[in-house]
Amino acid sequence: MRILLTGTSGQVGGALRPLLGKGGTLVAPSRAEFDLSKPGTLAKTLDSFKPDLIVNPAAYTAVDRAEDERELAFRVNAEAPAAIAAWAARHRVPLLHFSTDYVFDGTDDGPWREDSRTGPLSVYGASKLAGDLAIRAAGGPHLIARTSWVYAAGGANFLRTIARLAGEREDLRIVADQVGAPTTASAIADAVAVIVLPNATNLERSFARSGGIVNLACTGETSWHGFADAIVAGLKSRGMKLAVKTITPIATADFPTKARRPGNSRLDLSRLRDRFGVTTPAWQDALSAELDNFVTLQREQASY
Repeated sequence: MRILLTGTSGQVGGALRPLLGKGGTLVAPSRAEFDLSKPGTLAKTLDSFKPDLIVNPAAYTAVDRAEDERELAFRVNAEAPAAIAAWAARHRVPLLHFSTDYVFDGTDDGPWREDSRTGPLSVYGASKLAGDLAIRAAGGPHLIARTSWVYAAGGANFLRTIARLAGEREDLRIVADQVGAPTTASAIADAVAVIVLPNATNLERSFARSGGIVNLACTGETSWHGFADAIVAGLKSRGMKLAVKTITPIATADFPTKARRPGNSRLDLSRLRDRFGVTTPAWQDALSAELDNFVTLQREQASY
């Protein structure tokens, strides 16, 4: 099987690369070779790649900046997936695409199901939802995996931001009224490998059985404040010297951002378990493993 994987310089794409490489020939183009900001060029490039499966974690993810760069966000997150999906549908090539909890408005009390009503609060969320809808409208074999609060030991993310700030400040003020499941890129990659690799010859039917969309996140829930508290405690227990002494919970209203975030980002994982037999790790266990990776990475960088 010839697998096209986008976004390998990102967190999820980077985690997927070694795993999907075991499933056949992996084509992992650079951003310049497969530029999602130029949707009109993608069909011709796909003709040259001739993939049997397309996995697309690449996206515009600068949530606040998207409020000022709406056109670019929609080109990358909506028009590019639409072009990829149209090509995939014409050639009956399965497409696995990644989406986000930000397609929901966060006002419901319970976890969001795959068929829950959508209502994005931000340009980023709206652009991702537009991509989801375009993929479904294309009519080809597809699976949209909606994730939440993604992070890794590398890259730009909440874990690394908290680690940096905790080393610089005695008091951190972190939002406590937004709830979700912090999810490592490696947990996502492990789940995707289970979904894809054993079903390589039957992905169209496998994707169709799931209704073409599945929630994919770690289990459990916490707030951003709870996540920050767990990060700091984990770093201290691993011997990292930090300046932080207190982590103060605050309301969303006390930390205004350009883009609005959903208050409830919890995702129902029943379909992931029932249709694909995948149970993801608890967010605390996934964090523990990622903190080990983070501390190792920090020490390696310090030794250079």
